[in-house]
Amino acid sequence: MSQEQWTAVDRYITDLLVPPDTVLDAALQACEAAGLPPHNVSPNQGKFLQLLARVQGARTILEIGTLGAYSTIWLARALPADGSLVTLEADPKHAEIARANIARANLTEVVDLRLGRDLDTLPQLAAEDRGPFDLIFIDADKPSNPDYFAWALKLSRRGSLIVADNVVRNGAVVDAASNDPSVQGVRRFNELLAESPQVSATAIQTVGSKGYDGFVIAIVTAEL
Repeated sequence: MSQEQWTAVDRYITDLLVPPDTVLDAALQACEAAGLPPHNVSPNQGKFLQLLARVQGARTILEIGTLGAYSTIWLARALPADGSLVTLEADPKHAEIARANIARANLTEVVDLRLGRDLDTLPQLAAEDRGPFDLIFIDADKPSNPDYFAWALKLSRRGSLIVADNVVRNGAVVDAASNDPSVQGVRRFNELLAESPQVSATAIQTVGSKGYDGFVIAIVTAEL
C-alpha cells in the first residue's frame, strides 16, 4: 500500500459520500492561500467528526485547536439550532483566517472563537462555567495533549465524548525512546487514558490523504 493509493481511496470515498460544498472548499482554499500549515482534517474525516457529533446528540462542543476552522465548520453544522461551539486558537493569523471562514459559513452566531494560548483560555472557560461540553475535540499542539486531557475532564460530564486527532504519528507512537516532543506528548496522553478511571477509550489507526495516523475516542464514564 502506498500514499498514492491511500489518497485515491480517500478521493473515491469522498466523491461517493461527501457531497461537494463550496463553503468548505473555500475554507481550504483560504487556508492554503494564507500559507497555513496543511494540518486540517480531510473531507471524509470532517464528515466523520460531524457524524460523531450527531450520534452524540451534541448541543455544546469544545474544539482545542482551530487552525483555519475547517473542522470547526464540520462540527458546528452538526449542532441543533440552539447549539454552540467554542474553539480555541493560539495563533493570531490562523484566527483571522478562521473567523473569515466561519463568517462565510454563516456560523458567527454559533461559534465562539477564543484567541490565546489554549492552556490560558481553558481555565477562563472553567471560570465562566462554560462547561460541561457534550463533545470535546483535541487537535492542537501534541506536547500539551496531557494537559488538554486534564482540562477536557474538568469541562465534561458523564457521557461526554472526547476525540483526539494525530495519535499514531506515522507509527512513531510505539517508540518509547523517541525524542520528538509530539510523540512523547501523545504517548503520555494515551497512558493517562489507560490510567484514568473516568473514561473508557480506544484508538483507531487511519490511512488516507493525510497519511498514516489515528484518532482516540473516549467516553467519560465518571465525573471529577
